[in-house]
Amino acid sequence: MNASIGADARLALDLALTIRHDGHGGVADDLATADGLTAWVRERPETGAHGFEAGDTDLAAVRDVRAAVRALFARAVLPGEPSPADAARLMPVRDAVERLNTRAALAPTVPVLSWTEGADPVVRQEPAHGDAELTAALARAAIAFLASPDRQRLRACHAPRCVRYFLKDHPRQEWCKPSCGNRARVARHHERHKKTA
Repeated sequence: MNASIGADARLALDLALTIRHDGHGGVADDLATADGLTAWVRERPETGAHGFEAGDTDLAAVRDVRAAVRALFARAVLPGEPSPADAARLMPVRDAVERLNTRAALAPTVPVLSWTEGADPVVRQEPAHGDAELTAALARAAIAFLASPDRQRLRACHAPRCVRYFLKDHPRQEWCKPSCGNRARVARHHERHKKTA
């Protein structure tokens, strides 16, 4: 994935990508258990959840935010098709927006100015009390990403068995990664030979 994307875009995509192809024709969920959520959060210090230990309530809340994010990603890729993992179970856009807004409001923030020499000043929002509530941090990242110009680059990968979203880095890019492109080409090749046989 392009390293030039912002932290909010990366966190929102990382959350959406916790649903992925399992390598055996099915879909895997990295957030299937509280332990899975704990591991995922600990790999992402930008969540602001230092020393985080997930419980069942945390897991349900983060999965709820993820469902809202994936529903809004499906809307963002229109007129393209959503990820196959989402196509049959998307929540209504109004509900997804309401859930993100509600979760984002859970942790107050304050503006923090940083101004390095030779650069323009930058303002970022930081939790007012040190640790942001996890779902608030995730919802805010998703909101910031969906309101950014990067949203226009969001695509769903339609390679066989892939359920990922990605940011298009090149005008001719059709898949999230080269292995998906290879699977798509092999599938087209087999389909052509099946028709001629």
